[in-house]
Amino acid sequence: RLNADNARFLLLAVLIVLYMLCGAAVFSAIELPTEREAKERWEERLENFTRRHNLSRAELRHFLREYEEASVAGIRVDDIRPRWDFTGAFYFVGTVVSTIGFGMTTPATVGGKIFLIFYGLIGCAGTILFFNLFLERLITVIAYVMKSCHERQLRRKGVLPHNSRRGSGTSEVDSLAGWKPSVYYVMLILCVASLIISCCASAMYTPIEGWSYFDSLYFCFVAFSTIGFGDLVSSQNIRYESQGLYRFGNFVFILMGVCCIYSLFNVISIVIKQSINWILKKLACKCCHRCQRRLFRSRRNVVMPGNVRSRRNISIETDVVNESDTDGRRLSGEMISMKDFLASNKVSLAIMQKQLSETANGYPRQMSSNLKQNGFSGGVGALAIMNNRLAETSVDR
Repeated sequence: RLNADNARFLLLAVLIVLYMLCGAAVFSAIELPTEREAKERWEERLENFTRRHNLSRAELRHFLREYEEASVAGIRVDDIRPRWDFTGAFYFVGTVVSTIGFGMTTPATVGGKIFLIFYGLIGCAGTILFFNLFLERLITVIAYVMKSCHERQLRRKGVLPHNSRRGSGTSEVDSLAGWKPSVYYVMLILCVASLIISCCASAMYTPIEGWSYFDSLYFCFVAFSTIGFGDLVSSQNIRYESQGLYRFGNFVFILMGVCCIYSLFNVISIVIKQSINWILKKLACKCCHRCQRRLFRSRRNVVMPGNVRSRRNISIETDVVNESDTDGRRLSGEMISMKDFLASNKVSLAIMQKQLSETANGYPRQMSSNLKQNGFSGGVGALAIMNNRLAETSVDR
């Protein structure tokens, strides 16, 4: 039987596969017609160019392949800044350690590729640690702000005194010591913060890079989420107005955006985990109820040890414990535990406790003279109860 962690893992894997299949179907339906049209236009242009300049198709394709190799090395038709000067190399290592990896700059030498393996191994691990620490401090700040707002609401409602301060008394601190913000509020705050940063960054990229505002928002999500397709990359032109200020702003926006989106992904993963737990709980409840119904139908004519309890008075917790665990052990012939014995004999134990209390405080019966005549003493405890039973039978006879 699978435990809860394995069941959660399998359900999450199935949901991710289904999510990927749905995404593949949607993107294929949207992008495939455009790709076919672009390919047809390119074939038509290639055919017209070969006719006009009296070139063979094979020679032209060979030339285009050479240009593709040069493009990978950083050569473009338009003038762009050098890829491997100090600022370009710094931009490259920033995309490496942040796991963005645009792909527009890649090492071409063997030494650069070997160095990248060890450099990225340590750099990515350190950056992920930085993101986790940033998330902890961000959650602390958000929790402090939300707790302060919650305290203000309680003061307005009159639950907390208005003149209480943290340094003067501990009643307010004690009343809210275990209070924590909801994960949904934290997710909403992170969504708003990420949206504000993306909108501000897009307002900067649109006039400077010459992109549309929607393309700028698209670049912000791709870069901040560390997906990094590389179709749009900022700070690649050779000259900008206020170049130093723009590169500094680009670095700040990417850093803040990556931190916020990374934190948002972690919070969303918590919500997904809660949803998976809820689904598993619902499935487990349905399975348990079905098994209990089958077990109850098969055992409704069987005499069980202990008192027969009405199912109206059984809660979910006691139902699961007493029906699934306890009765399963009884049917298997195992020795009943003390916990199961107490659970199945609550009424009998309560009556015995009442009788013990009455005998200890003086048993209020009218037959005390008859008891003395028959030679049975009152006593205290279980022996007294047995003597009273024997006295009742002897008097009746």
